[in-house]
Amino acid sequence: MSGTTKARGRRAADVPRHPRPAGGGGRWSVLVVLCVSLLLVALDATVLHVAVPAVTEDLRPGAVELLWIVDAYPLVAASLLILFGTLGDRIGRRRVLLLGYGIFGLASAVAATADDPHVLIAGRALLGVGGAMIMPATLSILRQVFPDRRERALAIGIWSAVAAVGAAVGPLLGGLLLEHFWWGSVFLINIPLMAVCLPVGRWILPESTGDGRGPWDVLGALMAAFGLAGTVLGVKRLGGGGDPLHPLTVVPLLAGVLLILLFVRRQRRREHPLIDLRMFSRPAFGTSVGCIVLAMLALVGLQLIATQYLQLVLGFSPLQTGLRMVPLTCAAMAAGLLGSRMLQRLGPRTMVAAGFLLTAAAVCSLTAMGEHDRPALLITGFLLLGFGLETTLFGAYESMLSEAPAEQAGGAAAIGETSYQLGAGIGIALLGTVMNAVYAPGVTRLPGVPAAAERAAGHSLGEAQEVARGLGGPAADVLRTAAREAFVRGLHVTLAVSAVLLLLGAVAALRLPRRMECARPGGENPGGGAGGAGGGSTDGPADGSADGSASGGAAAGAGRGGGAGRDPRAGAPAGGARGGGPDGAAPAAGRAPGRRDRAGASAVR
Repeated sequence: MSGTTKARGRRAADVPRHPRPAGGGGRWSVLVVLCVSLLLVALDATVLHVAVPAVTEDLRPGAVELLWIVDAYPLVAASLLILFGTLGDRIGRRRVLLLGYGIFGLASAVAATADDPHVLIAGRALLGVGGAMIMPATLSILRQVFPDRRERALAIGIWSAVAAVGAAVGPLLGGLLLEHFWWGSVFLINIPLMAVCLPVGRWILPESTGDGRGPWDVLGALMAAFGLAGTVLGVKRLGGGGDPLHPLTVVPLLAGVLLILLFVRRQRRREHPLIDLRMFSRPAFGTSVGCIVLAMLALVGLQLIATQYLQLVLGFSPLQTGLRMVPLTCAAMAAGLLGSRMLQRLGPRTMVAAGFLLTAAAVCSLTAMGEHDRPALLITGFLLLGFGLETTLFGAYESMLSEAPAEQAGGAAAIGETSYQLGAGIGIALLGTVMNAVYAPGVTRLPGVPAAAERAAGHSLGEAQEVARGLGGPAADVLRTAAREAFVRGLHVTLAVSAVLLLLGAVAALRLPRRMECARPGGENPGGGAGGAGGGSTDGPADGSADGSASGGAAAGAGRGGGAGRDPRAGAPAGGARGGGPDGAAPAAGRAPGRRDRAGASAVR
């Protein structure tokens, strides 16, 4: 068949090929390996930010080259998430993860030793390939080895807390390394850790795949990859403040959207689609994806603007800025660790809606920021912001992933990551546009400032300060003052827009399930949660031999990724028998192939 590869044979979802004892402490050993993987990927997404001046001084890249040095990693990673997530469902999630480790380590060496901007861009792009392999696979494997939903939610909370730490520690670690070493050291730290993760992961991590029905859609995977690449590139150029009608913005954006539409059409017509788009018809799944996009759309662009405020308005150094953001990270960690308990007590609907409302309240409180530092206000606002954001994302991911069939685990992980990345990119573009619309008029018609200087200063506050240094005298003071005042006004309007988006998210969250239900007596689930039918059965021997198909212990966790069906050798939940539900009873048998669309559905109703 054109555009596809042949299936090797039909196999029940998540049948293991390499038994790994993951009971008891073994499951937590797997979690440690996965968290180290995530930490490196999260660090690499932000560690380069503080090294940009050193890279610029050493390699002398042009403006376009510098943009690609920064953007190559997230652009490539976002484009390939669906491709590698679904490939892991087909050939094995552990295999894709280990290959990602190797590519990530190799790319780190290339980037660290680059003596030319193009080599560094290639290294960053290769890092994106490795990151796209690692991210969907980590939560797929985590979902497999934690079949009990309550225990898995705790593990996902730890996992997501590590993600928050990595994103926040990246700039701090980068600044510390740059004080003692050259800029390449920010990449070299990946190599020894990946060298350890590769053999340890091969030994500890269990292997699992999807059900193996039908061929893997190569053409569809490529359409998704190129479509996402064009869309993300176009959105990033819009967020960069460039001409929205420039061909380099319009052509990739339109081509990307067209390819995504063709991809959706192709998947709807295929008997065995790469991603089962019928998942979006389930209220919990579609609503959760929308909530993730809204949360990131409102907050990532806001975080970028807040960083500029701390450095350019309040005059903080990069290290001081990173330290001032620490409360946000600590609050996000706390929400991740408490997420499982909150989800059980509040349920997905209340948890996600409350997270949106808390974050909106934090955003509104930050509108009191002005041209002078107010530490108590900033710390309180960042604490509420971090806790509310992580609460929202935790509950939304849990609801989304609980609806994903076990055999579509990697695809669900990729959808979660892609929605996160697209929301972040669109948020930077949207809030950046709002900021520029308010800021630019504030630096026009200034007494003593030439018109050319005003036009340059209207691009950003950073450029306004550069122009002011060149002017000198009273005109420089006038321009600096006007630019700071205009930026603060723009910040206030941007905060108001973010609050509106967050309130829309709270309203959307009302469509989520009211309660979190883990399993019914006898291991029966409404559809594929812990202990239910997750696209297979455990009709085989109790020791989990290769002939037994996987249990449907596949209700999802939450965080920044996806989930997978369980490996029956991964150990039973607390108080449960191997291959059985949390209460020790055998799970329900797998459903007939004609009802695959409902196999693995969530226990959340």
